[in-house]
Order: sequence, then C-alpha cells, then structure tokens
Amino acid sequence: MIPSIAAIPLPRDLTVRRLVPLALALALVGTAIAYPLTDGGTRNAVSWAIVLLGATLSVVHASLSRGLRAGVTVLLLVGAVSVAFESVGLATGYPYGSYTYSDTLGPTLLGVPFLVPLAWLMMAWPSWLLAEHLAPRRRPVRIAWAAGIFAAWDVVLDPQMVQAGYWTWADPSPGLPGIDTVPLTNLAGWLFAGAVLMTLLDLLVARTRHPGPSRIGPAAPFLALGWMTLGGALAHAGWLGLPGSAAWGAVLAVPVLLALAARHRRERR
Repeated sequence: MIPSIAAIPLPRDLTVRRLVPLALALALVGTAIAYPLTDGGTRNAVSWAIVLLGATLSVVHASLSRGLRAGVTVLLLVGAVSVAFESVGLATGYPYGSYTYSDTLGPTLLGVPFLVPLAWLMMAWPSWLLAEHLAPRRRPVRIAWAAGIFAAWDVVLDPQMVQAGYWTWADPSPGLPGIDTVPLTNLAGWLFAGAVLMTLLDLLVARTRHPGPSRIGPAAPFLALGWMTLGGALAHAGWLGLPGSAAWGAVLAVPVLLALAARHRRERR
C-alpha cells in the first residue's frame, strides 16, 4: 500500500532541519557567484543549477518548516499556475506582452520550458515568506507585499535572461528607465500573476500546513532571496554590463529594507 503524504517521515532533529535548507542556500549563492564568471555552454549549465537549487530549496524548506503536505502543495500549485500563465502569455501576449523562448532552455510543456516553472518556484516561496514576516496578521497586506517582491525579483532577473538569449521580447518599449530590453507590460503582468499566485499560496499553505508555529525559521530562503536580488544587482553592475537593472534592484530593495527595520524596532519595544 502506498503511504499517505502525511505518513512520509521527515527529519526530526532540529539541527538537521536547519542545516539542509542552509546548505542548499549556500550552494545556490556559490553557484550564482559563478554565473557572471562563465560564458557559453558553461553559463547555461550554471543557470540550470541555480534554478534547480532554488526550486529544491523552496520545496525542502516548505516541507521542513510547515509539513510535507504544505511542501507538496507549494510544488504543485506554483507549477500549475506558472505553466498556465506562461502558456497563455506565449499564445496571446497577455498579461506580459509578446515574447518567445529560445531552444536553449530545452524541453517544453505547452510551449513553456521546464526551467520556467522551476524558476517561479525558486522565486515564489521566499517572496511569500518575506511577506509573511512583514505582515503576519493581515492577509491583504501580506499578499500585496508578496506579489510586489515577486515582481521586483523579476525586474532584476529578466534583463539578465534576455542578455543570455533565453527569451526575446517582440516589442521591449516602453520599459523602465535604464532597461531597454524588457517592456513595462512585463512588470504589470508579473504583478497580476503574483497577486493570483500569492493569494492561492496564502490560502492553501494555511490549510495544509501542520498546526502550530513553523518548525524552522526563514533564514535560508531569505539568504537566497537577498543574494539573488542584491547580489544579482551587484553582478549586473560589475560584470554583466546591465547598470539599469542593477540600479532598479537597489531601488526596489529600499522599501523592503525599511519595512524590515521598522518591524525590528517594533519587536524590540
């Protein structure tokens, strides 16, 4: 008989629970550091490694912190929503604008490369966790934060992926000042898709998680999120020749950092 999801054992030792996500996050950071130092086929392999590590970190952390049912929910939900939005986007141009994927990204499902849902997974869970930390008791505010963080991450990531030749925009103007390869419609589409995804994620994680507080903290996903945005901005400015997205990464980090500082002050009172 196949055991139920709830019956599959997870590591009981608290140290193991903490170390596994942290090891994945550190591996992700190390691999991301290698990205601007490589090119060609090696850079493509590094891109795959970054996304696979990030997606694995999200599922593992969700499972170890909220329970295995929550981890499986995160995996299935983000996979389904990402393929739905991306396949519609490819076919119609909505909600992001018209774009095409390169064959470099490999096998596809409904025209969507397998790497893309994994990238959504890498981005979605840390974004939701940070929003939960900023607004633990107010669902609408939490969802708004999560969707905004999710979209801001893409502001930094998308120009890098276009530069690598992974996808191309049919009409990249108008774009954000300093970014002439990605249209503003993409940002609007990410905010909309993020709002839908984060609403579903917020509702379903609440229903499938184990009772009580999280078993481990969010340090590992926060490390991944911080490095992939602020570290990515540094790489854009210093090595990849993308000063516009580097500047936007720094600018968009400011409200998050201010909110984190304000929460820290409130907790110390």
